[in-house]
Amino acid sequence: MRLAWWDGKVRTLIFDVLLAAAVTAGTLLDITNNGTLRWYGAVFLGVLFCGMVIRRRFPLLFAVLAPVSQVFPSVPVSIAAYTAASRKGLHWYTAVSAVIGAIVIVVWPVPGRSHLSWAEQAASVALFVGGPVLLGLWAYQRRALLAALRDRADQAERERDLRSERAVTDERRRIAREMHDVVAHRVSAIALQSGALTMTAPDEQTEKVAEIIRRTSTSALTELREILQVLRDELPWEPGHVAPSIGGVPVLVADAESTGQIVSLDLADPVPEASSAVGRAAYRVVQEALTNAAKHAPGVRVTVRIVAEGDDLTVEVTNPRGVVGVAVPGSGYGLLGMRERVSLAGGRLETGWDGGVFRVKAVFGLKAEE
Repeated sequence: MRLAWWDGKVRTLIFDVLLAAAVTAGTLLDITNNGTLRWYGAVFLGVLFCGMVIRRRFPLLFAVLAPVSQVFPSVPVSIAAYTAASRKGLHWYTAVSAVIGAIVIVVWPVPGRSHLSWAEQAASVALFVGGPVLLGLWAYQRRALLAALRDRADQAERERDLRSERAVTDERRRIAREMHDVVAHRVSAIALQSGALTMTAPDEQTEKVAEIIRRTSTSALTELREILQVLRDELPWEPGHVAPSIGGVPVLVADAESTGQIVSLDLADPVPEASSAVGRAAYRVVQEALTNAAKHAPGVRVTVRIVAEGDDLTVEVTNPRGVVGVAVPGSGYGLLGMRERVSLAGGRLETGWDGGVFRVKAVFGLKAEE
């Protein structure tokens, strides 16, 4: 036997066993009060007990076995009628069970029943068979209704999730279009104009600065294209393009130095291995910290330190207070963006001044999942 016969619930099995034991005990008491329990009586009791335990799986079998195993079969007949109706609903199982029960109630030899009129026998059938059948049909319909309501609720939830996903997708594509039409156009113009200036620069210094601007704007276009691809649910990286990672930090530092920044890099060799999510977050932390240092403390030395300590990866960028600031427009969301990236990668971020030194410190778990 399987627990699925009892709807997968242990308490239902326990209830059936206890009910079978109670009915069997009542029958045993009835038999012993009217005579001696013989071997066939014990067999009948065993059949009754087993039939009641498995009645949910085989309701018609129990309906057939119930009368032959009883001295007074009204209780098991009623249980059989209710079980068949509640498990099968309007089914031929239910009809057969009701007919068997009615026949047993009318013709089963019970002391004192022979003098009952047809009206009294009909009332007995209605009480012991008709009532349980109606109650079982009500239980079946109620269970079916609850199942339908649960299915409808699940379907409504799935449809709501699909609508939400569709709305998010539409919004992401709208943002991608706006970024492409506005930001990408302007950055492309900067790259083209700086490239033209590189070719027509009047002196070497101007050519060098123009080339730096061209490379920076080209890199910005590449990263912007990656963002647009993510927003459009396409592949996030172009063939041959390396995603931002810890291994790309030296190139990032070299680009910063080419713009005039003074940067010291302390990177473990070999480069610590981390998940792509942690690698991207660490790269972006260094990138944003270098950008903030260039804005607010130009000309000072910036120290970048990336080291693996046990199961943690520590990314630390420090710089002393600058003397002269540069009026570069910003959104004011740099630190907030870093905090969000670090949090999404499962790390923690600390920022602030410490003895005249501004410190950006991010700690990630090297075992963080993708």
